[in-house]
Amino acid sequence: MAKFKPLVAILMGSNSDREVMSAASDALTELSVAHEVVVTSAHRSPEQTADYVRAAPGRGVKVFVVGAGRAAHLAGAVAAHTTLPVLGVPLESGALKGMDALLATVQMPAGVPVGTLAIGEAGARNAGLLAAQVLALSDTALAGRFKRLRKRMTAAVPGVVEQVDP
Repeated sequence: MAKFKPLVAILMGSNSDREVMSAASDALTELSVAHEVVVTSAHRSPEQTADYVRAAPGRGVKVFVVGAGRAAHLAGAVAAHTTLPVLGVPLESGALKGMDALLATVQMPAGVPVGTLAIGEAGARNAGLLAAQVLALSDTALAGRFKRLRKRMTAAVPGVVEQVDP
């Protein structure tokens, strides 16, 4: 039996983030991209987080998708321990409705990039899709699956034109 080799690692700071971050997993599953989902914290388990990130490329991981709310340091902590692409998903939580997470995720120091997506579920889905696009640069089969997904999305738009003659 072949050993599982995830291409994408989806990380989140808390189990309560699973509902939103499942949109990233669903997008990757739809495109048949092997991935794993991990709960780890930049603050409560920093050594575990660093160890996981450093070991991930050896298991096949090529892109990280990271969701976190409030202080949202997880994406930056991941980026600090890898040179692989890190896609950050700010999660809505607390009084600021995710704006704090957005600012924390997008304001990385020069040299430690985190590609930041929209707050919440749309950002999580787009992060999964963007991770697949990155992988598709060197995977023609995945590129074809992505193109077919886009065609299905286009076909789902009704294209209704309303003509009104008063």
